Amino acid sequence: MNRNELTKIAETWFSNRGWKPFAFQKQTWTAFLQKKNGLLNAPTGSGKTYALWVPIVLDYLKKNPDYKTKQKKGLKAIWITPLRALSVEIEQSAQRFADEIESGLTVGIRTGDTPQKVRTAQKKSMPDLLITTPESLQLLLSSKNYDKTFKNLNAVVVDEWHELLGTKRGVQMELALSRLKTVSKDLRIWGISATIGNLEQAREVLLGPDSEAFQNSTLIRANLKKKISVKSIIPEKMEKFPWRGHLGLHLIDEVVPIIKNSRTTLLFTNTRSQCELWFQKLMHKYPEFAGEVAMHHGSINKETRLWVEQAIRNETLKAVVCTSSLDLGVDFAPVETIIQIGGPKGVARFLQRAGRSGHQPGKESVIHFLPTHAIELIEASALQKAVQKTAVEDRIPYLLSFDVLVQYLTTLAVSNGFFPKEIWPEIKSTFCFQGISEDEWLWILNFVTKGSQSLQAYDEYKKIEIEEDGLFKVNNRGVAMRHRLQIGTIVSDAVLTVKYLKGGFIGSIEEWFISKLTPGDVFTFAGRNLELVRIKSMQVLVRKSKKKTSKVPSWMGGRMAFSAQMSELLREEMYAASASTAAGSSGKSEELKALQPILERQQKESIIPRQDEFLIETFKTREGYHAIFYPFEGRFVHEALGSLLAYRISLLSPISFSIAFNDYGFELLSDQEIDMQQVLDNDLFSAEFLMDDLYKSLNATEMARRKFRDIAVIAGMVFTGYPNKLIKSKHLQSSSQLLFSVFKDYEDDNLLYLQSFRETFEHQLEEGRLRMALERIHHQKIIWKKCEKPTPFSFPIITDRLREKLSSEKLEDRIKRMLKSLEN
Repeated sequence: MNRNELTKIAETWFSNRGWKPFAFQKQTWTAFLQKKNGLLNAPTGSGKTYALWVPIVLDYLKKNPDYKTKQKKGLKAIWITPLRALSVEIEQSAQRFADEIESGLTVGIRTGDTPQKVRTAQKKSMPDLLITTPESLQLLLSSKNYDKTFKNLNAVVVDEWHELLGTKRGVQMELALSRLKTVSKDLRIWGISATIGNLEQAREVLLGPDSEAFQNSTLIRANLKKKISVKSIIPEKMEKFPWRGHLGLHLIDEVVPIIKNSRTTLLFTNTRSQCELWFQKLMHKYPEFAGEVAMHHGSINKETRLWVEQAIRNETLKAVVCTSSLDLGVDFAPVETIIQIGGPKGVARFLQRAGRSGHQPGKESVIHFLPTHAIELIEASALQKAVQKTAVEDRIPYLLSFDVLVQYLTTLAVSNGFFPKEIWPEIKSTFCFQGISEDEWLWILNFVTKGSQSLQAYDEYKKIEIEEDGLFKVNNRGVAMRHRLQIGTIVSDAVLTVKYLKGGFIGSIEEWFISKLTPGDVFTFAGRNLELVRIKSMQVLVRKSKKKTSKVPSWMGGRMAFSAQMSELLREEMYAASASTAAGSSGKSEELKALQPILERQQKESIIPRQDEFLIETFKTREGYHAIFYPFEGRFVHEALGSLLAYRISLLSPISFSIAFNDYGFELLSDQEIDMQQVLDNDLFSAEFLMDDLYKSLNATEMARRKFRDIAVIAGMVFTGYPNKLIKSKHLQSSSQLLFSVFKDYEDDNLLYLQSFRETFEHQLEEGRLRMALERIHHQKIIWKKCEKPTPFSFPIITDRLREKLSSEKLEDRIKRMLKSLEN
């Protein structure tokens, strides 16, 4: 069959369903059939799944004209998805097409949720098309004779590539692809990505910078203009002093009519704890929603999550309160409306969520923005513009992640073993390791066989043996089993399962939250109030509780910071607000009009900074002397900036501070007054000596020590335990801290030890962004306002700090008193 006959089959199938293929789908079919690799950039809900499944199946028909009578066994294509939740959806689409054109091809899933029985059957006979995750692909590479499994592999598709890029899972994918290119001779590699700023670089990372695959590749953009309308939910009455306390819950009555007027609504919250609170409040205030509203987040058990996803498809639910667990790819046609609770922290995430509604080509997406405090309306106004410009973030790829490399080499050694001289060019061809030196490579080989210089006396670190012919191989069954159990790069706090005393699994919760509770305490989880009975062998045993007040769990992963793109948009909007407050309300967005009373009050008490201005406010309360700085750069940058400034001030005069910060600014609070003139005269916002000062101010060694725990786990230096017998996180912490101390004292050129510092600065403190912020402030005119009392801008930062100390009831009372005195 020639290419035209093949595409005719697909077009006929499309028209039988009443569809018409888009130009980008046809372009992708052609490029794939011409044996090209590539990256497809297409928005959510535009039919990107069929852009690549179709040519994979057609390519099989082309190579096997007698496909109807002779079935060629074996794995032909792998579809990688970052989320297990997406696999069922993808399987159904692929199987539908394969069956209806009578190709005889089978589709299977292999993820952490796949039952053991199915995996064993797959070992004997692989499906033709396999849907899996980056971790499960590594597990396949760790099985004996994996090269036979992948011998006839023609295609690998990495879905949602933007989600993996800029994470260590992305590095894991780069390494796996470098191996598959050698093992599978006729391999085509494709990525699918929603919009990101650095698409060209994304293609380079996927295919390898100077590889043949990259030379023979294409970037296809689906130029589908999706109409997105953003509507802000603006409160009737604006408090002049906004605060973060109520997480937007005071607007619950405004949300209910939106839910009632839609077929299905998704309410996105930024954290799992906020998700629990919103669900609880909705059910409490509107009991008539019972059975019609559900909750979905990553810690709820799998059965409940799958039930919720199916119920959305069947339109049996009016609304779902969820987190980023429903951000990606799941195709829910009935969803009409999205409500985003609080700032989404990034433009790409906001667009991704908006795309969950009107999830069909040509349909409009509607997203309502609900501010959790008034100043977030400036974010809403900024997002309106971002949506029109589709100005989205870059994803910054990792470089030289030696911990992932150590894990990968052990994976290869567990299966067939490897010869370093064969694997070295493959590794060097990846984006992550293009800069690895021969010395570093030899160090890594030494590390996996001898356990590095300072650990040579301990056998447990000598995992890989070198056989007579020079093959690097793991021969110890215990080492192999422990390694397979720990494959992956997602390192989180130890997770405990939550169960009823009488049986019945509810979900999982992080150890650090549970460790703060004592038996008898009541906490909210999965929408229920539960009383802690006891903790027994990694299980949290609970019973239902009738008590009204309860603690809401928080998860370590819950703290998101502004992206650089979002910070820039926010600053532009802030400058516009400053100009418009001076000019009155003509030509302003609805959000800025609604903010007018707050902006006027801010202008009266202090100023709204303009583009060339940097604002510092100082005032005194009964808590002490407050100095508040407004870089509008996101909480992670502010955390570092606050520590840096506090350190530099303490060099001028001995003074100690407590630091508080949010996405807009940071506060230094002290019991003695800061000589602000001295701060300005000494140019303390200089980017000079930045690394040295950060090192001293932040206790960088402590932060690197925490980061090292993850590196030690990924590199397999610390074992996390067997299923149902996980090692407690405090023990993991102490084992990794011991190793960190050994390297610090005896082997400070250890690559994994040095990596912990590099990642702390590059990824956690965003050192590059911090430098740019300091350079921007350096060129701005610094305006220092001595205020009588807290201003509207400073109020959310102060109340955020109080929340750390006070219970929610006490906090409410305290803030009411503060508001009263400020209004007076």
